[in-house]
Amino acid sequence: MVDPLSWFKSSAFRGAVAPRPLDDVAPGELRKTGSSTSMAVPIRSMGPGHLERITAHLLALEPHDRYLRFGYSANDEQIQRYVASLNFARDELFGIFNRKLELIAMAHLAYSVDPQCTSCAEFGVSVSRQARGRGYGSRLFERAVMHARNEGVSQLFIHALSENTAMLRIARKAGAAIVRDGSESEAHLHLPPADFDSRVTELVNEQMALTNYHLKVQARQFWDGLALLMEIRQGVRESRERVRG
Repeated sequence: MVDPLSWFKSSAFRGAVAPRPLDDVAPGELRKTGSSTSMAVPIRSMGPGHLERITAHLLALEPHDRYLRFGYSANDEQIQRYVASLNFARDELFGIFNRKLELIAMAHLAYSVDPQCTSCAEFGVSVSRQARGRGYGSRLFERAVMHARNEGVSQLFIHALSENTAMLRIARKAGAAIVRDGSESEAHLHLPPADFDSRVTELVNEQMALTNYHLKVQARQFWDGLALLMEIRQGVRESRERVRG
């Protein structure tokens, strides 16, 4: 019997079914692979239920990282306003979570509200310092591009500071045209239309990411329950010792 998974040849799909997660892979080990498809990165879409984790992730960014992400030195209040303004009904947010269910990297795919640019979207990304060097920014970009294609987006924009070389490198590698205007740069990428491969790949990627997330939730609940049980046993043991004493 032919394995249905072998029907699909896209690199994004092959990355989705790779058995090893990147949660604890060292940056040096990842670079040695020489291929972005050798290890799996579960990336799931996020909704209003993730607002608390989104806020925690962005507030944990260091000042320079906030500056690169937002284009200005965003303070806590400005970040909280940004989170409060997120429109999950219109835009799409993607996240990478570690085993503690902490959001360590996220992307915001914002669709244009201009009636004349309904097929346009803008991409923004942020990665926690402890998760750098693992290719998360590139993976989130690939995930966002795939979703944008499937939603009929034909033009993707990235507004970034010219000193944000990591972001511009991702855009340039994807074939984007980059225009620099002093301290700011804009990357413009034409997207091909969706096809059978892109639709199925996104479906599988999302399902595997959701499964991965739920497994992490169950593991977290197990360990929290075990810790509580150990705490109760310790309390009972100390009570018995006090009674004997």
